[in-house]
Amino acid sequence: MELNDNILRRVESLEREIEYIKRDLFHVERKSKEKKLSLFGSVRGGDISDEMIKEAKEDLFGKLEDV
Repeated sequence: MELNDNILRRVESLEREIEYIKRDLFHVERKSKEKKLSLFGSVRGGDISDEMIKEAKEDLFGKLEDV
């Protein structure tokens, strides 16, 4: 009986952990929907250069050589 009780406690612990993970995932999804829709004010000083755009694209999508 002691073995069964131990297994049941472990299962209950895993169920709680899964619920915590679901809650955290839901929270992250909600936060991602609240993202900024505009880049206005995101870059300090001056205009955005073509070089800055190129670097950002490479950071986001990787270089063509990686394909």
